This record gives sequence, structure tokens and C-alpha cells, in this order.
Amino acid sequence: QVRLVESGGGLVQAGGSLRLSCAASGSSSPNAMGWYRQAPGKQRELVATITRNGGTYYANSVKGRFTISRDDYKNTVHLQMNSLKPEDTAVYYCNIVDSKPMNYWGQGTQVTVSA
Repeated sequence: QVRLVESGGGLVQAGGSLRLSCAASGSSSPNAMGWYRQAPGKQRELVATITRNGGTYYANSVKGRFTISRDDYKNTVHLQMNSLKPEDTAVYYCNIVDSKPMNYWGQGTQVTVSA
């Protein structure tokens, strides 16, 4: 059974930084690992993904500010978020796609950026 556990969310002032982490159990070396977010009243949107060979994708709104990385030995994915803006406020969800392919989601972690 695949389980994703996120950590690292919280409250930060605009311009600050946070680092999100997601530990995956029950799935080894997923094809892709990533982060989505959902703000109140909005649809869930893709923030960043990283493939097994290290290829990355970032939403335009976070390019240059966020960095995604993965550690296949520890089966974790991280999202370093710098220069945070109030519009980055959302619940952030970890996502992995395994080799079947099947999608798995974490429970979400709240990120709040105050002006």
C-alpha cells in the first residue's frame, strides 16, 4: 500500500522561505514525483514535477522561486520555496506516479504567506 506523508508547511511572511518534504512508502523509485496546490475557491494546480531521470517542470508562477528535488534512496521529494508571495497560499499536495501508472496523493499541508 502506497502512503505519502508531507511535512514542512506553515506560516511565513512574504519574501520568506519554506521547504516541503514528502516521504513515500510502498512504492520504489516512482516514475514521477511532484507537488500540486489548491487555494480556497480554486482548482488544484500543478506546481512542479520531477521524473526518475531528473527532468523537471515548473508552473510559470513559481519558476525561479521554487526548486523540486528527489532522493530515490530515501524515496522522498522536496520543494524548496523561496521569495514566497501571498498568492502562494494554498494547501500543497504531494503526488507520485508509479510504473503502472497509478497516481497517489498525500493528505496535504497548509502553506500560508502573510503580506
